Amino acid sequence: MQHLPAIVVVLTVLLQLGTIWATGHAREKYGVKAPAISGHPAFERAWRVQMNTLESTVAFLPSLWLAVQYGFPLWAGVAGLVWVFGRVWYAVAYLQDAAKRGPGFMVSSAAWLATLLLGVVGLVKALLAG
Repeated sequence: MQHLPAIVVVLTVLLQLGTIWATGHAREKYGVKAPAISGHPAFERAWRVQMNTLESTVAFLPSLWLAVQYGFPLWAGVAGLVWVFGRVWYAVAYLQDAAKRGPGFMVSSAAWLATLLLGVVGLVKALLAG
């Protein structure tokens, strides 16, 4: 399972590509011409999914790296899989109805916090040891 964190990174990139595709598809389907980011509600939901996922990824990936670098690659990988699952759940739910995005958001947030906690604990242990 040493490659699990790398698999999580690949899945995260694929998730980003999926949200980009969904936004582009919605832009075309609902006739929202660039550079507009408002128009049809379905397009706006796709746009928010893309942006929210991008924002979440910016916090998640460094936390994953810290947890892997400082001694918890397996647990970081598992938490990373949960994060990806939660973000996919969030995206699918949000695209259908913005009010349904909460559970996926909570799952991915808990997984992100787990990677952050693992990274901080590992870093503190390394600092104290050395």
